[in-house]
Amino acid sequence: MRLDTFNDNWRELQQHLSEIENSHLRDLFACDSQRAENLSVSACGLNLDYSKNRITLKTRALLMALAESAQLTQKRDAMFAGAAINNTENRSVLHTALRQQDNKPVFVDGVDIVPQIKAVRLKVETVVNQVRNKEWLGYSGKCITDVLNLGIGGSFLGPKIVTTSLKPYVQGGPKQHFVANIDGNHLHDVLTKLNPETTLVLIASKSFNTQETLTNAESTRQWFYDFGVTFEQLSCHFIAISSNVSKAVTFGISSNNVFPMWDWVGGRYSLWSAIGMPIAMAIGNAGFAELLKGAADLDNHFNEAPLEKNLPVLMGMLGVWNHNFFGCQTHALLPYSHYLRGFPAYVQQMDMESNGKSCQLNNEMVSSTTGPVIWGAEGTNGQHAFHQLLHQGTSVVPVDFIQPLVADHNMDGHQDMLVANCFAQSKTLMQGKTHQQAYDELVASGMDGALAKVIAKHKEMPGNRPSNTLTFNRLTPYQLGTLIALYEHKVFVQGVIWNLNSFDQWGVELGKILGDDILARIEQPENTELSDSSTELLLTQYRYANQ
Repeated sequence: MRLDTFNDNWRELQQHLSEIENSHLRDLFACDSQRAENLSVSACGLNLDYSKNRITLKTRALLMALAESAQLTQKRDAMFAGAAINNTENRSVLHTALRQQDNKPVFVDGVDIVPQIKAVRLKVETVVNQVRNKEWLGYSGKCITDVLNLGIGGSFLGPKIVTTSLKPYVQGGPKQHFVANIDGNHLHDVLTKLNPETTLVLIASKSFNTQETLTNAESTRQWFYDFGVTFEQLSCHFIAISSNVSKAVTFGISSNNVFPMWDWVGGRYSLWSAIGMPIAMAIGNAGFAELLKGAADLDNHFNEAPLEKNLPVLMGMLGVWNHNFFGCQTHALLPYSHYLRGFPAYVQQMDMESNGKSCQLNNEMVSSTTGPVIWGAEGTNGQHAFHQLLHQGTSVVPVDFIQPLVADHNMDGHQDMLVANCFAQSKTLMQGKTHQQAYDELVASGMDGALAKVIAKHKEMPGNRPSNTLTFNRLTPYQLGTLIALYEHKVFVQGVIWNLNSFDQWGVELGKILGDDILARIEQPENTELSDSSTELLLTQYRYANQ
């Protein structure tokens, strides 16, 4: 990164902020009839209207200059070429290679990984066909009706959210169940619905040692034993996605049923790998191939489109603008689609685990804020929960509205109403309502002028609150692939600007270690080594409740 140039561009944006921060979006729209056309872009079936951000064409140009000075294009190219951009773990970052549509070589440590990817994909397709065609049989000779997926983090969220989002395309395959939490209530509730004769279990754990996943797997194995299943019979009921083949085999899984997890694929980017097997089992291999193709097309767009017409670059840089210059500390994703209701949680993990950091690539602490809090919920439900804060709260929250334009049902009026609400919310955030407008409305309704003046203050809405609106025709496997890849690359763009390694997650490690220490204290109360007084008090409460 050319720090002198980068800092100059940053200072230019700070100067520009002083020129624009008192402008209101109402006025920017009023004085430019072409604003929406000038500040919109489409690619891969996605349409981004970013005109409701507090920007001008000059802002966009300055943001693109900042991206160039941060060497965004060079770092993007390095990622796709297999450079070890995950510098703290000395790893390449190549989830994009999992979905590329040609056989162009991609090298890691001098080895072309594409043949490996193709071989594993073929093996996944074979298993998926066997299960969906009722050829994969359990220990009693019955076909598989249910698949229990055990994982956590990306190996759980990705397949779960995609399978939920593509429900209209789920047909003909076994029912999918997902369990991640160590809270035994969840696993217990799921197992009570299942029949061991017809249940296949997928365990996703790179080390085959993840505490939550392995504990759930061991409890599930015991469930099989409780029904009289022998160790030798387990192999036709368990599949593992792991790099620790020996431990999976010791657990009772046939080595033929162990699929690899590569170091160059992070968990939160892993749904494109064998981790995505539940997706393929739910929507079929053809549907999974479409999901991959959508992501690959967005990859190509990210690689080829000019920065000012590049969807991930625009969304990433607008996020930097709102977060670092306007001081917005959170960012809301509001999909107006019931099927996309889990998408905010998926992006939350992807974004906050990637960029929730304070140490730069050069080992120096950052001098600006990074990683906004990502949150959200499906529309229109959120309108009756937290939109009050979005419209009149003291914190300005940028919003991404996500709207499929064509419904997957034929219920009269519902889609029109849904879309109208989505577009109305973005318009309301933009224009707001002045005190005079509120007063005039109240007086016109028959309210006394003196009272109207008081109530109008409570109905006043500042507006001028930024949002993007992403639309697309239908939520298909292809389109979902583009949407996920868009947010993946947006996160990468922001990591480049903040000079972060977006592909490690050291911040989660200490909690695991201390969790093991406290578990040992619970299991061996005679251990008298004292912790802090708060933890000791909590341990005492736990022991007392369970004595």
